[in-house]
Amino acid sequence: MTSEHKILVEELKKLLLGGNAHVSLKDALKGLQPALRGVKPPNMPYSIWQLVEHIRIAQWDMLQFCKDASHTSPKWPDDYWPVKDAPEKDTAWNESLKQIDADLDEFIELIKRADLYQKIPHGQGQNILLEVLQVADHNAYHIGEIIGLRRMMGDWK
Repeated sequence: MTSEHKILVEELKKLLLGGNAHVSLKDALKGLQPALRGVKPPNMPYSIWQLVEHIRIAQWDMLQFCKDASHTSPKWPDDYWPVKDAPEKDTAWNESLKQIDADLDEFIELIKRADLYQKIPHGQGQNILLEVLQVADHNAYHIGEIIGLRRMMGDWK
């Protein structure tokens, strides 16, 4: 791995995990009261649970696209958003967060070994770099919404 590639990987890693220019998902959810996971404040179309699940589904889809030529993406937009406002059980919440972390770890391993600029053979011009930047951008956007929802509910520091 060249020194330039190492530098880029480290910066992408920071971007994916948060903490520089934006709050990480872990920090955005730290101290969240479980009863607020499924609350939709007035005039808001989604709950924190729905945002967390959307992050999980979209990130998983982008990772699978990078790895698997036979991967079929979920139907947009219906399959990217959970119908229910709240997780049925704490285990669903915990499993969602666990998968988000595992998929981020897998993305980081992928960028360490991949040619970030090479087109994905089964794509339409995308490369790993584009997909990683898209995941980071998408996650940061929705993490900001989570913080906004927590502020609306009086549950943010």
